[in-house]
Amino acid sequence: MIVWLNPATGLSGDMLLGALLGLGAPLERVRAAIESTGLTGWSLSTEQVQVDGIAATRAAVAVDDDAPERHAAELIELASRAHPEPVAAMAVSALEAIARVEGALHDRDPAEVHLHEVGGLDTIVDTVGVAAALHALSVTAVHSAPITLGSGTVRCAHGELPAPAPATLRLLKGAAVVGADLAGETVTPTGAALVAAMGTRFTPPPAMTLGATAYGAGAKRFPQRPNVLSASLGSPRSESSTMVVVECTVDDVTGETLGHVVDRLLDAGAADAWTSPATMKKSRPAHVLHVLCTSAAEAALTEVVLAETGTLGVRRHEVQRTALPRHTTTVDVRGHQVRVKHGPHRSKPEHDDVAAAADALGLPLRTVAELALRAVRD
Repeated sequence: MIVWLNPATGLSGDMLLGALLGLGAPLERVRAAIESTGLTGWSLSTEQVQVDGIAATRAAVAVDDDAPERHAAELIELASRAHPEPVAAMAVSALEAIARVEGALHDRDPAEVHLHEVGGLDTIVDTVGVAAALHALSVTAVHSAPITLGSGTVRCAHGELPAPAPATLRLLKGAAVVGADLAGETVTPTGAALVAAMGTRFTPPPAMTLGATAYGAGAKRFPQRPNVLSASLGSPRSESSTMVVVECTVDDVTGETLGHVVDRLLDAGAADAWTSPATMKKSRPAHVLHVLCTSAAEAALTEVVLAETGTLGVRRHEVQRTALPRHTTTVDVRGHQVRVKHGPHRSKPEHDDVAAAADALGLPLRTVAELALRAVRD
């Protein structure tokens, strides 16, 4: 499933949690994930409210210990206990991002950072709760419109600071943002950290079959617009198209030549090219060369097949191809650029980039691939 967010008035952890619960994330499953951390003295409930005429869900979080300050390591340790594992990984990623940013701002080791406004136990409820809600909804991709930033000042433990707060701005690095005439804080550090931990892509609404839409209510009220976060849930919409498969069967072409032909076909615009083993007349071992392409590219690719293999003919037939949306990003793995292809259900590092980085770093392929995926999550 895909979630598309529209943070027209900003974003916070409780607004995001409220929107996801409004979309149908089971409250009991979210509570169970929070309970699995060992956190005590807290409660999470939902309340339907009206915000300037819009029906919205408010995530009501209460904790017995309302101390706003804690070491980041304490919160990270709690979040790491959450079940299932993907929920813990996302929550820990968000909290580690906050610790890194606070450490950089105050020139301290992230492991020793003392968190102030986000040091309360409600931060565990927000981060683990959002991760659990996404997991319960089977969300594999989060997209968002630009995040709206307010202006003016915000009061915190270090005094009155410009809004957005310095930590929030650092956490939003790489995000698409837009300014608005809204006074004060519209994006909280927890909300900004979750944006990164979710791997949010800033796009218009992606190609999907639209399902439910819900609104998460914020605590503040602005005279200019309703303080709600819109979240829409949808399933990836596949695209079906008619394509052509060109084939020939050969028994006198070496494996090296066939590999070269496949590479040439892909470079020349084939959507895919591959070989499969076959047995010809008189039990001769052979290979079938297959080329998947558009009708516009068929003539040119057929010529490549004829010239490179020496075959005396090809056959062709039309097929229906269903393709899911995908895109590619690039991450840094210890100084080496690795492309990662993202689909609705998984992300996969490009083998050639992984192999080149593994060779340069002296690491196993699997290790480099895992580092690339970790960089995507971070």
